[in-house]
Amino acid sequence: MTGTDLSFSVGAEAATALDAADPLATFRHEFHLPEGPDGSPQIYLAGNSLGAVPRAAAGYVNAELERWARLGAAGHFAGEEAWVPYHELLTGSLGRLVGGRPSEVVAMNSLTVNLHLLMVSFYDPTPARHKVLIEAGAFPSDHFAVESQIRQRGHEPAGSLVLARPRAGEEALRRDDLLALIATHGAELALVLLPGVQYYTGQVLPMTEITAAAHGVGARVGFDLAHAVGNVPLALHDWDVDFAIWCSYKYLNGGPGGVGGAFVHERYAGDRSLPKLLGWWGHRAETRFEMGTVFDPAPTVESWQLSNPPILAMAPLRASLDVFDRAGGMVPLRAKSEQQIQYLDFLLAEVIGDRIETITPTMPAERGCQHSLRVREPGLDGRAVHQALQQAGVACDWRSPDVIRVAPVPLYNTFADIRRFVDILDSALHDAAR
Repeated sequence: MTGTDLSFSVGAEAATALDAADPLATFRHEFHLPEGPDGSPQIYLAGNSLGAVPRAAAGYVNAELERWARLGAAGHFAGEEAWVPYHELLTGSLGRLVGGRPSEVVAMNSLTVNLHLLMVSFYDPTPARHKVLIEAGAFPSDHFAVESQIRQRGHEPAGSLVLARPRAGEEALRRDDLLALIATHGAELALVLLPGVQYYTGQVLPMTEITAAAHGVGARVGFDLAHAVGNVPLALHDWDVDFAIWCSYKYLNGGPGGVGGAFVHERYAGDRSLPKLLGWWGHRAETRFEMGTVFDPAPTVESWQLSNPPILAMAPLRASLDVFDRAGGMVPLRAKSEQQIQYLDFLLAEVIGDRIETITPTMPAERGCQHSLRVREPGLDGRAVHQALQQAGVACDWRSPDVIRVAPVPLYNTFADIRRFVDILDSALHDAAR
């Protein structure tokens, strides 16, 4: 094989050979995977909803419980893992994953809370420039947040919300259409807020070009990276993105409801003219405990912090980020992911054929590890096929109205997982057609 031009075969021996040649294969053993109905590990293809738990996570959490029991309040300041600066233990790893400098990245709050906080700063509408561009199929929490922010600033979504839509009969957003929409509304556009990876289709959007186009018309740019971080390579600083937000419970394996993250480009660090919701933890660390009531912002993204870090929520994420670092980060992980993507594409074409369609774009630069599948065979109920997959030990999810999402995650999914999934899908389709 050369580069990404790979030759596959349908037989199970191909998956065995691919797994034997995988330099990242041992990292699967660093995660607990749920059991299937026969007691063997489940074919866990739901990391786009909730990542698998790192085996080390319990030790990291228990270490903080032990420190709490042993030190009490002194744990805030004692030792290298003191709780006051605990969030800093995550900064370097997160920065490498999103392509941000240490001063630009912070773990805090949850995704939607961070979106509201950053929209307060970066959505600053005027009578002439008040529009926000999002995709028509945005994740509901993003849509709700944007609508509420528009109303809070004295505007109405009917006049201030611009929706990017796929063309008729298509699922993905076209690059040229996005750039044209930005140009069309440019004089009125205050903010472009789009996903790095669209949650329903799995499409990776052209973030560099979107950013340049938005800045070219005088708008700011933010990205929701919930389905991008830990999935595809990112370079937020170099792309000149204004801000980004993400969760940690999907590809970052930070646990259910895990702590979120935020990126703010360093050019805004000293800009005191930006409106901002203030909290004690955003105050400069050196004088925070002097308990003054004149806000002196931290000279980094940390000035957007509100409260002290949730240690027991950050500990499992720290365990996962350690695994990412030891795996070498996104370059080797993406290389394996691209190979798994092509392998699954090949098997779907050879074994399943036109009974299933993939609505995820086919170009490598436009997709991450998620495959969004739609049952095409007449008379078959896609939801019933999804239920059959689950009953057979495949963890994947259903997104209304008609998509089954499966995501082979390179940290813990094997090529054998992919092969077994396609066999089970084939059987489920046959059974549903009877």
